[in-house]
Amino acid sequence: MNSVPVGIPQPWPQDRPPVGWFECNGAQFNVNQFPRLAAAYPDGRLPDLRGEFIRGWDNGHGVDPGRGILSWQNDAIRNIWGQLETFITGAQHDGIGTGAFSTSMNSSGAYQTGSWSGGSHQKIIFDASRYVPVANENRPRNIAFMYIVKAE
Repeated sequence: MNSVPVGIPQPWPQDRPPVGWFECNGAQFNVNQFPRLAAAYPDGRLPDLRGEFIRGWDNGHGVDPGRGILSWQNDAIRNIWGQLETFITGAQHDGIGTGAFSTSMNSSGAYQTGSWSGGSHQKIIFDASRYVPVANENRPRNIAFMYIVKAE
């Protein structure tokens, strides 16, 4: 790892960086003590890569335009859409859901929480898991490493 230039984030498979390296945890460092590291990070602060993904700079490619080097970007998800078509014929109500939408009919003769009785009602359900993999965050498959940078 001695040939790695100062300041380049490197994945590290242990929970402590080796001697002469810093964890990329957003900490400030002394720019006078580490001038080569300050050449990469002139504000004297390491990038905070804990739990973050590194993305290649667009640099005119058009995939992620308008971004600057070392700029942070919030999360986003792809659009989740669906279409709901309902059909009402006399006392009969029916619907077809696509994408993230589905429908559920209740024809028990009484609307459970409404003030009317008889007929049927339809429940409209929006469930993104019908369309995309879901979790409590948006993420690609991954393996956790500690990002580190060579200090000098």
